[in-house]
Amino acid sequence: MDDDDEQTRADFGDAVNMTAGELKDWLDTDDSKAVGQKDDGGESTGHRSGRRIVEILGKKKADLTDADLAHMRKVVGYVRRHEAQRPKGDITDTDWRFSLMNWGHDPKKD
Repeated sequence: MDDDDEQTRADFGDAVNMTAGELKDWLDTDDSKAVGQKDDGGESTGHRSGRRIVEILGKKKADLTDADLAHMRKVVGYVRRHEAQRPKGDITDTDWRFSLMNWGHDPKKD
């Protein structure tokens, strides 16, 4: 891995604050399935990303592919952009929080 890949791993580790188990359990909930952009009315982009994140979290560093690293960068970008749009007030039961959780980040853990 080169320095850019190491930075990607570090940024991903900062952005994804849910464990693979927490994320997997979350993705099974109705709230998780109800939020996000659904291109064809099926699974949302974020939900699909969450499943991919669970796979990535289960891999050893040496087993990460270029496609994994590209997805990790996508996750970091999404979390950073979405956090910048934090709504005022209690975020506990908001679509905003639920969308972030689909991408592996629970803002209530911050």
